[in-house]
Amino acid sequence: MSFLFGILVGFSLGLTGGGGSIFAVPLLVYGLHLPVHEAVGVSLIVVGITALGGALVRLRHQEVEIKAALLFGAAGIAGAPVGAWLGGKLPGEVLLGGFALLMLLVAARMWRQATRKPADTKIVRARDEFSNLAEGPACRFNPAGGLTLTSRCAFVLALSGAVTGCLSGLFGVGGGFLIVPALMLVASLPIHRAVATSLLIIALISAAGTTSYLLAGRPLNLSTTALFVLGGLLGMGLGAVLSRRLAGPLLQKLFAGAMVGVAIYILLGHSVLNAATFLS
Repeated sequence: MSFLFGILVGFSLGLTGGGGSIFAVPLLVYGLHLPVHEAVGVSLIVVGITALGGALVRLRHQEVEIKAALLFGAAGIAGAPVGAWLGGKLPGEVLLGGFALLMLLVAARMWRQATRKPADTKIVRARDEFSNLAEGPACRFNPAGGLTLTSRCAFVLALSGAVTGCLSGLFGVGGGFLIVPALMLVASLPIHRAVATSLLIIALISAAGTTSYLLAGRPLNLSTTALFVLGGLLGMGLGAVLSRRLAGPLLQKLFAGAMVGVAIYILLGHSVLNAATFLS
């Protein structure tokens, strides 16, 4: 079961660039009956290694915006502890409800963009039509399709990474469902490059989280982790192959649909929990 669950998590990461920890923790807790804190540690390691494997493959295909990933990832690592501190000050019900609503809002915007402007999801696009740096998206692309890293672009990426890292720490997830939309909507990356770049960012942030987890001396099931990682790497390959066969608009709609599904699951689960607490 660890291997099969790993395939599901890896497939999600390879296809959409996010969602690994959102699926990993429930599978570990409810499917393999691991304690919650141990499930979080296993999830960090599995998602981090799996995302790194996918990022290396995407790097070979030149699909990753390395400079954007390093800026975004570094800022995300810095912002995550701030979000974790804030999360300790807020009730769990507020965090769950806010996370679900955030996912619904981002998913709606992504779906609308894919429907109204399908050309914006192409892998390569130039932004030379913007002669004024104060106009248009903060990050632009040269005629060859590479990212032009201006000071404004670097600032927006760092700010977006810090905010995303803060939200990641606040809601206790890996951040893939936040990173991909942020790269697309703020940094103007197309869907395929956003997915590829997010894998490297997730690997960086997960490495920092894993280090903190291990230094704290918390328990870790090595056999479950190893099987989960093997399944995750296999699923990552399958998801990556399928993602390259899907058109940008369709992949973006699938990502938005997955976000809606997880948000509804969180809201329904939260409602059921409240009802059970009330009846008891």
